[in-house]
Amino acid sequence: MNYETLQNVWFLVVGFLFIGYFVLDGFDFGVGMALPFLGKDDTDRRVLINTIGPVWDLNETWVIVAGAALFASFPEWYATLFSGFYLPLLLILAALIARGVAFEYRSKNTSVTWRKTFDWMIVVGSALPALLWGVAFANIVQGVPVELRSVSHSVNVSGTLQTLTSQDHIYTGTLFTLLNPYGLLGGLVTLTLFFTHGLIFISLKTDGDIKLRARALATRVGIIATALAAAFLLWTLIAHASGQLFVFGLILSLIAAVSLIAALWFNHIGREGVSFALMVLTIVTAVGSLFAALFPNVLPSTLDVNASLTIANASSTEGTLTLMSWVAVVMLPLVLLYQGWTYWVFRKRITRANIPAGAH
Repeated sequence: MNYETLQNVWFLVVGFLFIGYFVLDGFDFGVGMALPFLGKDDTDRRVLINTIGPVWDLNETWVIVAGAALFASFPEWYATLFSGFYLPLLLILAALIARGVAFEYRSKNTSVTWRKTFDWMIVVGSALPALLWGVAFANIVQGVPVELRSVSHSVNVSGTLQTLTSQDHIYTGTLFTLLNPYGLLGGLVTLTLFFTHGLIFISLKTDGDIKLRARALATRVGIIATALAAAFLLWTLIAHASGQLFVFGLILSLIAAVSLIAALWFNHIGREGVSFALMVLTIVTAVGSLFAALFPNVLPSTLDVNASLTIANASSTEGTLTLMSWVAVVMLPLVLLYQGWTYWVFRKRITRANIPAGAH
């Protein structure tokens, strides 16, 4: 496998890992956001939390793996992205930490105030990342103000101090630069899409009244998500894709639109398993269309096309990518098998009768 092929493969691997994260942690976010809408009492809220209790932390590790893969395979992309998007990524991290703490600590005290506090930490810790991930990825596709700057580095070579100059990609915007109409629309899409995804997951994992209420709410939120997603994907294709990639992105977008509508229909008639599978397909194809629109760039510059980060100028060396490929060939199937086994073990529905007094 030549160097260019390795670079393209690792672009696909990074895309696969982020898609996997959005599919898996996406319904976690949706369940968290559903607490104030479906949790009539503490038992209802415990049912909702227990639908993701055994798997939420495993789902969350996908973003760690995706970030690590990005750092190792495209270090220039990682450095520019994490420096430029520092504040929104910090907010996402803080929200994920707060949500994890709330999952673990809400059951440590029976006080109503105690549990309500941690319940709202779960809600905010789910809604904020769901919004900000959409804002971040929309801006990655659209492009951000990045410029090339000459940076001097002092190095010691054989006892002699020498000055070397390199061209670094520097993000020159602020947080408010990212809060543009396209970015905010992307955030609203992921917020409503993940909410719908979580509600359909709840209807798949529960029974009785809470299942019926989740199904009805999924239909209402899903209609809003459909309208927002259609506008966003159309905007993306018109503004950021061209040539063969436009056709490929258009196909993925059409699949995403059809599968989302079909998911809502099957949810409406009570076929939760089919509906959930179609929601997975929706997220896979929708995020896939964003990566198609991005290729071969990884972070376009709105200031100077020569300052744009591409697969070619942002990747690691051929040796690094080769070593990573062998590690991925061995480890990735094992991770997928383990996660599949986990979901199989905890596949049964959860009802109010499964929640004993005083349990989490």
